Amino acid sequence: MIVLFTDFGPSGPYTGQMEAVLKQMAPKVPVIHLLDDAPTGNPRLSSYLLAALRYSFPRGAVFLTVVDPGVGGERKPIVLNTDGQYFVGPENGLLNTVAVQSKQTTWQEIAWRPADCSMSFHGRDLFAPIAASLATGLSEDMLKPMVQTGLEEWPADLKEIIYFDHYGNAMTGLRYVPEMAGKQLIVNGVKTDQADTFSSVSEGRAFWYCNSSGLVEIAVNQGSAREKLALTLGTVIKFN
Repeated sequence: MIVLFTDFGPSGPYTGQMEAVLKQMAPKVPVIHLLDDAPTGNPRLSSYLLAALRYSFPRGAVFLTVVDPGVGGERKPIVLNTDGQYFVGPENGLLNTVAVQSKQTTWQEIAWRPADCSMSFHGRDLFAPIAASLATGLSEDMLKPMVQTGLEEWPADLKEIIYFDHYGNAMTGLRYVPEMAGKQLIVNGVKTDQADTFSSVSEGRAFWYCNSSGLVEIAVNQGSAREKLALTLGTVIKFN
């Protein structure tokens, strides 16, 4: 399957234009619209969300990832092959967290270029054709080996808010580990206790929990953590 992960938003033509390329080049391959509201223009925060969400998908899945504020610039178009999954996107940090959390990684630069390639929409003109080709049979000359450096300083986890869902729940870039159990999480000066379910706390109360993707998440029962705690993307968290 081909999995779409972008910051395009729910409106506009961009997702549809990419999907049109995929349908033409890989008509029998299922296309999954995973996310279209990744942190806008923020590959760093988006990378932690992508790394957590990848585990819902099987080996062989091809992720078409576009959070690309530097499109048309010097950043390289790349493919990351890691633990049996493929990630196509820009070399701007978006794929780094997937790499540092993985066991085996192979980086390649996209050498192929279409006859016509927009400087502002590599998602449609460059990344989508490569994703379709990976899913159906890629010609070896479309990619070339590359060495990725600088990952030694890239943290595998991030103690910041990386995403808000429709309900105002705040996901962090921090993976839950058993040692966190029972600790208080502090965000914007507010102390929150751990809870396993929404119904285990009173209405309007903030708490934190391990979400379905294995990340530490902050929520409010019957409310919005984003509004109640005045949270923004990048807000730092810590444990007491």
